[in-house]
Amino acid sequence: MAVSAPFCHGVPPFTAAARGSSARSRGGRLGLVEGCCSGRIAAAATDAAPVTGAARVGRRCELFDLHRQIVPYVDSWGWQKSIVERRKALVGIDTDTDEDHSDTLIALQHPPVYTLGNGNDEKYLNFNIEDSPIEIHRIDRAGQVTYHGPGQLVLYPIINLRYQKKDLVWYQRSLEDVIIRALQSAFSIKASRIEGLTGVWVGEQKVAAIGIMCTRWIVYHGLALNVTTDLTPFQHIVPCGIKGRSVGSIKQILQMASNGRELNDAELMDTAYESLIKEFAEFFQLSLEPSPDLHL
Repeated sequence: MAVSAPFCHGVPPFTAAARGSSARSRGGRLGLVEGCCSGRIAAAATDAAPVTGAARVGRRCELFDLHRQIVPYVDSWGWQKSIVERRKALVGIDTDTDEDHSDTLIALQHPPVYTLGNGNDEKYLNFNIEDSPIEIHRIDRAGQVTYHGPGQLVLYPIINLRYQKKDLVWYQRSLEDVIIRALQSAFSIKASRIEGLTGVWVGEQKVAAIGIMCTRWIVYHGLALNVTTDLTPFQHIVPCGIKGRSVGSIKQILQMASNGRELNDAELMDTAYESLIKEFAEFFQLSLEPSPDLHL
């Protein structure tokens, strides 16, 4: 069984450049985030079966911190697919027979790229798909088109929901909760949901998109948070097929609230990352273990 749910978003190993520059986890608050598109929840299979808190506490989660790195989309897609295929072989019927004992979290940024879900309608592109202004990929998630680029923090959690709750709607709402908590904690930004839509909003501006794929209750893809993102490429699409709403970033929101005060992009990205992974680990009761490399 494979199920996808709205997310606006392949199997080569790390490139030499990415492997050599992999950032180490920083001190202080550990944090979270990834990227994609929203929209109404599609094919959301639910089978509520949370395990006990005792079983969840301290479950290991390998953390690959590339949040300062610009990683080609096809590389990250390949890493996810390779990890998922390896872990599918370990999944049992239930938690008693399941040998998949470790989750994964990858944090990174992408170069400019549009991604189209498997149900994409090209009417949401303000250009001819054969003449895209930037790289474009069709991928295996639900939802419409979205944009990823530098300054956008993308988190790819690869989680076995048998150790959480076998409910895709719950998982998406949980990722939203993590982002909302992180924005409040790190930046005193009050974010919220909009009923019927997936993602996180500040007023009428969408600042984070969420999209997932699920196979044998292992979920992947994830979320994307606009930290210092150049928002111009969003003007060439209807992000996630949602008309009449705008896209925003943390930097833009903070500057508007401070009459244009200068902000350090690297510091904003570090702060967002640390806050997000902290909230992520606490919410899902995971023990993050920084790893220097993806062993694919």
